Amino acid sequence: MNITFYNKHWFDPAAVAIWDERATLGRWLEVEVALAEVQAKLGVIPQSAAEGIAASADVDAFDLDDLAERVGVAQHPFVPFLKLFEDMCPEGAGGWLHWGATTQNIFDTTQALQLKATVELILGRLSSINDRLARDASRYASTVQAGRTHGQHALPISWGYKLAGWLDEMRRNVERLYGLFDHAFVARAGGGAGTYAGMDGRGREVESALAIRLGLTAPRLGGRGDFDRQAEVVGALGMLAAGCERIADNLIFLQRTEIGEVYEDHHAGRVGSSTMAQKRNPAEAQKTAGLARLARSRVSLALDCMVRDDEGDAVSTNVSDYFLPEFGVLVASCVTALDGLLEQIEVDADAMHRNALITGGMMQSEAVMMEVARTRGRGEAHHLLREASAECLRDGVSFEQVLASRPQLAGIDVKALLAPENYLGEVDNVVAALVAEKRPTNGSAAGRG
Repeated sequence: MNITFYNKHWFDPAAVAIWDERATLGRWLEVEVALAEVQAKLGVIPQSAAEGIAASADVDAFDLDDLAERVGVAQHPFVPFLKLFEDMCPEGAGGWLHWGATTQNIFDTTQALQLKATVELILGRLSSINDRLARDASRYASTVQAGRTHGQHALPISWGYKLAGWLDEMRRNVERLYGLFDHAFVARAGGGAGTYAGMDGRGREVESALAIRLGLTAPRLGGRGDFDRQAEVVGALGMLAAGCERIADNLIFLQRTEIGEVYEDHHAGRVGSSTMAQKRNPAEAQKTAGLARLARSRVSLALDCMVRDDEGDAVSTNVSDYFLPEFGVLVASCVTALDGLLEQIEVDADAMHRNALITGGMMQSEAVMMEVARTRGRGEAHHLLREASAECLRDGVSFEQVLASRPQLAGIDVKALLAPENYLGEVDNVVAALVAEKRPTNGSAAGRG
């Protein structure tokens, strides 16, 4: 991905560290060493060979520029690495390196490790996000805000209720991500066509032991032609990114000059525009939404990569090898950005209340309608309130004044019905119950070998 001096702050350093070139090379070494060790334990290769391979696994011994040049000449993504690593091993050990395995085994296992680490990183960030949302949902459970549908005032809600809705969705994302640990992160050691032909009859044992050694799961079949597990991870993370973008878009909208219900911290040195000095742009919310949009745009690639020819297809693997690192960094960075955004958001409760009143009480027309409907039926009540709203908008008369002129409302306390705080329904109970709820998780971040 294109990380430059002007966008470097977009990306979570911890996510970049999972997926950068040297980290990937380090994972290749980790997988090769683990493979040699379990093969030695099962008698597939000599113990001395495994020890020599492990002792030679030094990521800093590789020159990445030189390795890239060798890959370009060989037109193979892994053979030059193997040759260099074999030469680093003691005599008699290098020849046992990568025994019975194929390039895609190492790549797939490495990607499983990196995807798992990315999900674990994201779960940590989500824990922080959800703690903050739960705390603030309780704090603002009764802070009146205009509920909006189709861009128009609908019914009163509270800021805490909106936060509780975000919390509920983010908890579902957590459940989806924990559900991946049982099956989605897989170690591969099946060889060229997934038949374990080069493992002296111990291939499935090697693969199972390798999975345990690396904290991954073992597949039922050693083939390399499927991609559904990775696509499932990408899909779950893509849904998370979309949820982050929804929150960020809401916060961008609420920071509009005409609304001003929330705002981001504008610390000393923060600049909104190079020409318009007054600007206080929703920079963190826009960064979050932008990262989410970039991540979501990659989700369809995962589905494309599920379509593979025969037992191996370099077209699909070339695509997945390219986009997965970028995708992992984008999603993790998006979640980290949302965590930072929510940490700095300030709430203007007065602006929320003021905006809830700008229609002069028309937002509570349902409250009046429901009261009238008790004696006159819902149809007549709805017609009455619709005509009153139209008159109010047409003539510029206050809603309360228009309703006071309707004899059908005689004896009804219209003023009380038009107060938004009096028509919040069960918001307090809903928020309290949701915040107190303890959601079970499926699987474990430690994985199952």
